[in-house]
Amino acid sequence: MSWKKYQNELIVFIAFTFMFMGYGYKQTQMASGEESALESRLVIEEIKEVIALKKIWSDKKITQKVNKIKSLIPEDKMKWKKTSKKVTASYKGLNDKELNTLVSKILNLPIIIKKLHIKNVDFKHVDSAYDVEFKCQW
Repeated sequence: MSWKKYQNELIVFIAFTFMFMGYGYKQTQMASGEESALESRLVIEEIKEVIALKKIWSDKKITQKVNKIKSLIPEDKMKWKKTSKKVTASYKGLNDKELNTLVSKILNLPIIIKKLHIKNVDFKHVDSAYDVEFKCQW
């Protein structure tokens, strides 16, 4: 078999092989570029979120905001114990409005809620009474 006879076809075959290899390489590079760009965007968003959370958690007025919870409910319905950056509170006989106000205030604070136990003690009547146990730190 003579290679001279098929020399042109061999050159065309090698040229097409290089062309397909180049096309495949280009596609993988474009895909990896898009993937790395997406990863970069996600990392930047995570960094922004961490910075925002750091600003919230480093707020010096968190103690004052937590102390405002104490003034929401009358003193005779609660027991309040605060030690440095921890609060333990117990509320007895709260009505619906007081409970909603307390829970919404607690959930909007940047604190770590260790315990939030709500118990309906008077569920037989229309005007229910609730007991709440609450522990948090910041």
